[in-house]
Amino acid sequence: MTTPSSKAQGSGVPAATPDKAPATTPGSAPATAPDKAPDAAPGMAPETAPAAVSDAAPAPDAAPDAAPAPDPRRWLILAVASAAQFLAVLDMIAVNIAFPAIGADFSSASTAELSWVLNAYTIVLAALMVPAGRLADAIGGRRSFLTGIALFGLASLACGAAPGLGTLIAARVAQGVAAAVLVPTSLSLALPAFPRRERATAVGVWTAVSAVAASSGPVAGGLLAASDWRWIFLINPPVVLVAWVAGLRLLPPRTGPVPGGRRRLDPLGTLLVLLGTGAVTTACVEAADWGYGAPATLGFLATGLVVGALAVAHVRRHPDPVVDPGLFRTRAFTAAALGLLSYFLAYAASLLAATLLFTGAWGWSPARAGLAVTPWPLAVLVVSTLSGRIVRALGERTTAVVGGLCFAAGPMWWVLLASGDGAHYAVEFMPGLVLTGIGAGLYQPVMFSAAGLLPARRLSLGSGVLMMSRQGGSALGVAALVVITGGAARPGLDALRAGWIFTAVTAALAAVAGAALRTGVRHETGETRKNRTDSGENHGSGRDPARHH
Repeated sequence: MTTPSSKAQGSGVPAATPDKAPATTPGSAPATAPDKAPDAAPGMAPETAPAAVSDAAPAPDAAPDAAPAPDPRRWLILAVASAAQFLAVLDMIAVNIAFPAIGADFSSASTAELSWVLNAYTIVLAALMVPAGRLADAIGGRRSFLTGIALFGLASLACGAAPGLGTLIAARVAQGVAAAVLVPTSLSLALPAFPRRERATAVGVWTAVSAVAASSGPVAGGLLAASDWRWIFLINPPVVLVAWVAGLRLLPPRTGPVPGGRRRLDPLGTLLVLLGTGAVTTACVEAADWGYGAPATLGFLATGLVVGALAVAHVRRHPDPVVDPGLFRTRAFTAAALGLLSYFLAYAASLLAATLLFTGAWGWSPARAGLAVTPWPLAVLVVSTLSGRIVRALGERTTAVVGGLCFAAGPMWWVLLASGDGAHYAVEFMPGLVLTGIGAGLYQPVMFSAAGLLPARRLSLGSGVLMMSRQGGSALGVAALVVITGGAARPGLDALRAGWIFTAVTAALAAVAGAALRTGVRHETGETRKNRTDSGENHGSGRDPARHH
């Protein structure tokens, strides 16, 4: 069976960039003057954006003389969006810790049946991320967010009150649906609320909130499960109620559908994306239980790949597909999607390998192992909150490369220094945790902020694609490490070293993707920005800046 700890590896999260950093701005391409300009991008700076989201770009002579004041509610909007992300990540991790307690309550169920309490949430979340992002773009981010968080609260109540295992699993499916709506929508709501110069800081805070959820999940899950595992779910509704009321009051009405952005339905494409993503994710999360060469595993994997190929063929022909191939014509966005996939392969495998080392080779208790991992999320927390300043100093592409290489340096430290007894943890292992935490805090904000390059009507969909890269990479990273270590519950150091080499390589590939994050946005002073604005350059077209530089 896939171990509970292996299900909780997708906790990393997002990002943004300032006006000196390439990835949060759509670039400085000269504005064309067609009858209808390209879609306004959410990355457009307040200095150049019209008051309301519109498909029509402002004429050059319509640029304001002075930059308007930033939205005074922007940090409160970020707090509401971050609360949703916190709940989604916390529930994914805390339930893993409470898995033995849940099994004790439903002792008549088999281990395979119990595993669906964990897997139902993970699979549904990954499969629905992209369709839910498309839906949010169609009906509006505010409406989608309020609906999703209300559903999450109701599903949490159902989980806490579940009289039987079947009811609990069904409620976990509903939680996964709600989380799939919340996660990409929360990012798309947070990004446009901030001017470019503050976006790296804002989404760094969003990333830090995820790190707090990831680090507190094991502790919260253990403490609540010691009383009653149902409290893991029952503490959600009060938080949901506060977030829903705050969202109702704070989220601006303009986060509805973009004018002129009415979309055609694509039920076939949606079904193909759901089936393909769901089949591949199921194969990954169940492979350790079914066996990596088992007919069920291979069958689900083959089905997912075939359906995925059909989905690609479909979206290339459909006039308004569920996933617009035009997303990937923005080169920085494509680099971010591939980079996050590779990064979370390394992230999930590294975290699981550390857990297996502590509880297996070193024989530590789960509580001691959880405490030993804390330097990692603490480093993420500190670096993420400073990400705005770091990106302004280094630039976005350099920050991403440095982040990927720092992350790769962590497992290489363990390959070279980790020994078999854990007596010198502070020297042999903790510095590697700090390096990976620094890398995560630098890399994630930059790459997730690439969603800000997209036109406004595609922002939630783009966020969903990036989040699916996170979920898919996490599932594949766990599966890859289990294969490398032979599926042993207590793998030896040699097997773990092979896993660390794998994570170092995939993190290095993520750094390569960061090097490809070229948005063509130059570092500039306020005066040169004003001069370019006055000359008619448009920052909010949503066009691919790399194609103009």
